[in-house]
Amino acid sequence: MPTLPELRELERIMQLGRDNLESSIACEVISGNIRFPVYQIALGNPDPTLPAIGFFGGLHGLERVGTHVLLYFLRSLITRLKWDKSLHHLLQDVRLVFMPLINPGGMSQSTRCNLNGVDLMRNAPIEAERKVPFLLGGHRISPRLPWYRGSEKSGMEIENLALCNVVQNELLPRNFSIAVDCHSGFGLRDRVWFPHAHSVHPIDHLADIIALEELFQQTHPNNRYLFEPQSLHYQTHADVWDYLYLQTAKDKSKTFFPLTLEMGSWLWVKKNPRQLFSLHGLFNPIVEHRLNRVLRRHTVWLEFLMHAAASHDNWMLTGPSRLRMQERGVARWYRS
Repeated sequence: MPTLPELRELERIMQLGRDNLESSIACEVISGNIRFPVYQIALGNPDPTLPAIGFFGGLHGLERVGTHVLLYFLRSLITRLKWDKSLHHLLQDVRLVFMPLINPGGMSQSTRCNLNGVDLMRNAPIEAERKVPFLLGGHRISPRLPWYRGSEKSGMEIENLALCNVVQNELLPRNFSIAVDCHSGFGLRDRVWFPHAHSVHPIDHLADIIALEELFQQTHPNNRYLFEPQSLHYQTHADVWDYLYLQTAKDKSKTFFPLTLEMGSWLWVKKNPRQLFSLHGLFNPIVEHRLNRVLRRHTVWLEFLMHAAASHDNWMLTGPSRLRMQERGVARWYRS
């Protein structure tokens, strides 16, 4: 039996929602005598003509809070299905896909990387267009160093292959889809990052990003999220979301944009400086009431994205309005 608490909680949720969920094992990770399953879960309408949204977490084993946020949100949905007619109606118009714990091996050992020492966010077959920060941008020096990409000959890790398979089967074939990947990262602000990480060139969906941001600010005006491309901070090799985004970027009939939620971990350290002396504390809220607040706050964002995906026809721009919004995005993030 797996000894990882987050995995046990996920399996309890799957049992609770067994009548409404589709679940399967995307791959298995072996650590000694323990086999960790990597689950993929879906609910909602499987009709491929409808929009979909994917929720992903646990790519970095140290950042447990991303998995906790998704487990909290998934349990909430399952519980509401027992009484909430409006949720049943919503799920007739959208497909939800979950992979809350993609790197159980790394989480079991409290490491950023997987059991092979590979950083799963530096493991896709894509190269940065410019020089990247030493080590941080991804390297092939040694698995003993952080941000290791893996050897060039070994290809993508099994966890990343499972992630890509789920995205390619469930999200990319649809006319509209969103992916949100939950992480914690240094900073005093919660950030929503979007591609590119390997390039400073703007993506073709800046207009959609701004429209989504403004819709969220109008709906929840007191939010603290800062929207920006990852390349505004640094560029990296082998970003898995860049790799998946580029697979549909040239198909104008489809819209897919992956978003990365970077929860500002310095917010928690600032309020509890003792967390500086704990590796776990650098990336996760330790105090229980603070963790509960984080779970509630980000559930609002995930709930909003679910509704936005289902109703994308009502806020996506077309024609001249879209072109003007795209120009606004270029001026805002790429002026330099």
